[in-house]
Parts: sequence; structure tokens; C-alpha cells
Amino acid sequence: MIGNASDRRYYIDFAAVRGGKIIEALQRTIARISPDVPTCQLFTGHLGCGKSTELLRLKAELEVQQFHVVYFESTHVLEMADVDVTDILLAIAGQVSQSLEATKIRLKPTYFTKLFGEIVDFLQTPIDLGVEAELSVGIAKITAKTKESPQLRRRLRDYLEPRTANILQSINQELLERANKELKTRGKKGLVVIVDNLDRVAIRPLPSGRSLPEYLFIERGEQLRKLNCHVVYTIPLALTFSNDSAELQHRLGGGVAPKMLPMIPVRLRSGEIFTQGLAMMQQMVLARAFPDILPSDRLGLITEVFDSRETLDRLCLISGGHVRDLLGLLFDCLREQDPPFERDCVELVIQRQRDYRANAIDPHEWELIFQVVQQQRVRGDIQYHALLRSLFVFEYRDHQGAWFAVNPVLAETEKFKSWLNDTHKQI
Repeated sequence: MIGNASDRRYYIDFAAVRGGKIIEALQRTIARISPDVPTCQLFTGHLGCGKSTELLRLKAELEVQQFHVVYFESTHVLEMADVDVTDILLAIAGQVSQSLEATKIRLKPTYFTKLFGEIVDFLQTPIDLGVEAELSVGIAKITAKTKESPQLRRRLRDYLEPRTANILQSINQELLERANKELKTRGKKGLVVIVDNLDRVAIRPLPSGRSLPEYLFIERGEQLRKLNCHVVYTIPLALTFSNDSAELQHRLGGGVAPKMLPMIPVRLRSGEIFTQGLAMMQQMVLARAFPDILPSDRLGLITEVFDSRETLDRLCLISGGHVRDLLGLLFDCLREQDPPFERDCVELVIQRQRDYRANAIDPHEWELIFQVVQQQRVRGDIQYHALLRSLFVFEYRDHQGAWFAVNPVLAETEKFKSWLNDTHKQI
């Protein structure tokens, strides 16, 4: 249930085939289990598998239950290659403040008024904050100024880092606690912040030897979970395979493991076609063409979009259940011709996608891919993270748990076919 009625027509609920009611679990934790005590939940999954769509559904469902929900995409307000805990905390404070101001709730933490003045003096850079500037305006102006200059950003970070505890205390006491009280007088049950796209933080090594995501979400995780409101963070999928995954679960998740949004299975572990998953992917494509027609009636209109049902099946199966890849293939078909799409057009688009993806794979990564195919699992080593992040292998869930498979488009490369042939000869 997406908030916008127009968008809802395109939404397909994949919960039945994804291996669990993931969004329902996030929602129940906030609304049923702990409405009055702040919660911190972690959400992850492959890039492009539909996380943002599901989080917007979570936002809509919580709003129906009278929560004030602040959803924002961190990629719009943070420098993902160079981010620290204070950046995330200030981004949350700014977004919450802006959302509250839109409902005529204006809170001005005195600590931030003082801090902004000190920052302007310290940076010795003209930033016109104005005496009456709202908190969101102050944060936005400082962020915009530092985004232009990495050097300025580093100087600001060096200044804010020793003040992290005070910043957190002010956000909690002068912003979030007061916001919760004010919202409750208006009949709301509380405040929820959903921070999307944090899984796009650059996986780069730091001088300490840890990666940037490990530093943010594990080493500094306890500070990120100390906010006095409900928070849902998206985190990089690779962290769940890290040797420090238990530390992540306890420091940032408060003992609760991240909720993982897997691919939509279009095949079973055995390789057989999974008809229920395939049918849902078909509906996702057809809903784009016929949003106002009943799902059961759309199937009769397949030949208005494709030359045959088999051509639609081919497109859905080659996507491996990856939502964004399937929509990308569909868009590529549109660039080639008007519907109904012919099989030759679909094959051309698939071939292009195959070659583009395969070009990025080095010999060592091919060996890792072959290991994943044989074992249907991914090890915790950092080298395997690239396979997941680059969408070379996909994760699925069933009643037995997690399993992994090669991206179907790569299974059609000569390299993969040759390996498969050699493997079968050895058996």
C-alpha cells in the first residue's frame, strides 16, 4: 500500500514468494510491540530489488496507524563516498525539523543556535544563517556549503566529532522528545524516521583497516541507535556477510538481526521454474501497461505488449527476479520499438545486458561465481561482497533458508557455459 493512490496501481505485493512478511515485521515492531519506546531496525537487500518501494509502503501503513513518518533518501543530502556519524545525525535532525515545520511545529534547539554561530566563526566562511532561521535551514545551508569543498567538509567534521555526544543529546532532548510530545497532543502515536539509501555508502577502506560501512554501522552503531524516536536504517548487504555481523546485530540492531529483502524467485533451488514467482513478475510488467485493469484480466492482453507469452516469460526469467533489471530490460525494448515487442528485439536487449555485465568480471571473480553456483552459498570474505554488490550473484529465501544463484544473464555467457560443460564432464 503505497501512499499515493496513483502509484498503488503499479504495486505488486511479493511477500508470499520472498520468504516472509518483511515489511509487516518492521511495522509490527513499531506499531504493536513497542509504540512508545524508540526502536532501531535495520533493512537491507540487493541494489534495485525494491527496497525503496517497500519502505514507502511501510511509511504509508504507519501513517494510517497515526504515526508521523519522516522518509528521506540519504543520497540526496549526504556525500555517500565521504560520510561520518555526525553527517547522518545532522541529516536526520534537518529532515525531521523540515517535516515538522510543514505541519506548523517549529522547534529551535538552543544548542544548535549556538553551534551554528561557532561553526561559521570556525570555518571563516560566509554562511548567512539569519537570526530566525529554522533548524532545517541552518543545517541545509551548512551542508550545501561543505558539499562544495571536501577540505571544508573535513574541517567541519574535525570540529563536530568531539561534540557528537552533545549533538546527540540536543537532537534527543530539544528536538525529538519535544516533537513526540507535540505530535501526541495532535493525536499522533509518535515519530518514525526512515533513512533510505544508506546502503549506498562507499565500501572503501579507512586508515584503521575497517571499511567505511563497518566504521559507521558497527564501530559507531551505538550512537546511531540512540535517537529518541523509531528509526529504520538501510544498510549495505555486504555487512550481513561480514565476520562482524554479530557485532552489527548487537551494536546497531540492539540484538535484532537486519531484515533482508531477497530477490523474487523465478526458479527453485533445483533450477525448475517457480510458477508463482514468475506469475508475479509477469504482473509487475503488465501492471505498467495496464494499471487500471484487474490482474486476472491483464493476462489476456499480453499480446498487446509482447508477440507471445513465451517472450514475456523469457524476459522475466532472465531478470532472475531482480525488479530494476527487469524494468531496465523493458525500457530498453521500448527504445528499440513500439509494443508488441518481438522475440528478436527481446533477445537483442538481453544480449546487450549479458555483454555489459560480463565485461566487468575478472578471472578471479569468475572463479568465485563458480564456487557460489556449486555451493549455493556466499562466504563472509570481503571478496564475495563484490559479487553481491555488482549483481553477479543473487540471494533468495525459501523454507530452508537463504540460497544463492548466478545472475541468469551471466549464465548465458560462453565463459559460464564452458565451465558448466567441463564440470559435467568431470562428474
